[in-house]
Amino acid sequence: MKTLVTGGGGFLGSHLVARLETDGHDVAAARRADYDLTHWDDAERLFRETQPERVFHLAGEVGGIGANRVNPGRFWYANLMMGAHILELSREHSIDKLVIAGTVCAYPKFAPVPFREADLWDGYPEETNAPYGVAKKSILVGAQAYREQYGLDSIFLLPANLYGPRDNFDLETSHVIPGLIRKMLDNAERVTLWGDGSPTREFLYVDDCVEGLVLAAERYDGADAVNLGTGAEISIRDLAELIAELTGFDGEIEWDSSMPNGQPRRSLDASRARELFGFEARTPLREGLERTIAWYREHAGAIATATPS
Repeated sequence: MKTLVTGGGGFLGSHLVARLETDGHDVAAARRADYDLTHWDDAERLFRETQPERVFHLAGEVGGIGANRVNPGRFWYANLMMGAHILELSREHSIDKLVIAGTVCAYPKFAPVPFREADLWDGYPEETNAPYGVAKKSILVGAQAYREQYGLDSIFLLPANLYGPRDNFDLETSHVIPGLIRKMLDNAERVTLWGDGSPTREFLYVDDCVEGLVLAAERYDGADAVNLGTGAEISIRDLAELIAELTGFDGEIEWDSSMPNGQPRRSLDASRARELFGFEARTPLREGLERTIAWYREHAGAIATATPS
């Protein structure tokens, strides 16, 4: 099948492109250097040049708490506009299937744990990532509206926090796992971490997420959002201690409680994905972290040159 992957040069996108090519699909990987999807003309040119039958919309402007605090307006605008353009162009080009990657940041700040899809609208997201989360929720509304009015087969998935090889290790914009790995391998004596370590998170290995995307594309055709996760919750403090063990870091971990914790707890109920299209995460956190750390050790020199700490 002729398949377009927006964000195809990014972390999740590059893994998905490799999987789809292995499965024999004709894949176009859209990269920001070639197409700025916040601009209608670029997005329209992408569809015109690639003529896809199926689209995976993974492109986004994302980052950890720090990046969200610095760029709330940009994160809202860019993610909203990219999603709106992809929906409208998928309608115009009669796309057979549109798979949209949402975000766990869309859930309310105090949603009951584990997060269930039915709770998505029962409150406002955590403030530090609310603009990003609200933009993504708006794309869910658009996808459901386009399904109802135009018959566009668009599905919306909510992955847990992702990690794995080829993640973003830039300390200014990275999420927590690559940030911890880089800090602990680059600093022998002390690392300073935001908050007090009490919040919990759920982490999904990137190859497991790819499997979920592929299964959903093949087997799911519903309007309701679907979680992709493991159901395993870990505190940031315990995560830091685990990464310290796996990296061999024996220095001091200092917690800066003047900085924000982010959402108090995050863990997903992944039963709907299992029931609807047979998805189940396979990679234990320790194993996934070992693979990610090994990848960073191999590429640390190139990363340091590209993203100065």
